[in-house]
Amino acid sequence: METTKKVNWLRLAITLVVFIVFSLGLAYLGQIFLKRFDLVSFNSAELAYLTLFGIAVVVNLSFVPLPLAVSVMIAAASKWDPILIALFGSLGASLGETSSYYVGLFGKKIAIPDEVRGYQLIQGWIRRYGVWAIAFLSFQPVLPFEIGGFIAGTAKMPLSKFFPALWLGKFPKYIILIYAGSHLLNLLPH
Repeated sequence: METTKKVNWLRLAITLVVFIVFSLGLAYLGQIFLKRFDLVSFNSAELAYLTLFGIAVVVNLSFVPLPLAVSVMIAAASKWDPILIALFGSLGASLGETSSYYVGLFGKKIAIPDEVRGYQLIQGWIRRYGVWAIAFLSFQPVLPFEIGGFIAGTAKMPLSKFFPALWLGKFPKYIILIYAGSHLLNLLPH
């Protein structure tokens, strides 16, 4: 029993490291792309923020966690205001993440049976802590949020509570990821 926990933690740590390296690699390539094609000199911040919003919506509509949106935000932070990037990115990501909420709301329990590992744990958190569980799940970078959105939908949590809690977790997470990613990218040769 003890080795199973170690293997799971090891697998989780390896997955997290691969995810971070992949995200930074995408952000680094994004910065090179912006400089190479002289897109950095394009000065329309409004268009950049709306583009980031759109990318975040589309990427978060999927049920597969992709570091693409965060990587683009980190690359864009070299040119535009990181706080506004996090704001527009978190709003777009929150809007995209509501897809899992609606799958849970309309799909009921068809998509994920109760026996799925971790489902009962997250379901208990959401029932006990409500919006704070949603905010925590959207803030933390390890567990995929989709199951939290799905469970909130099956529990019929009102969207008026779900969406602000979702954004409340995503906004500070994106601020942290953008600043940390930008600082790490500054260590790489340009």
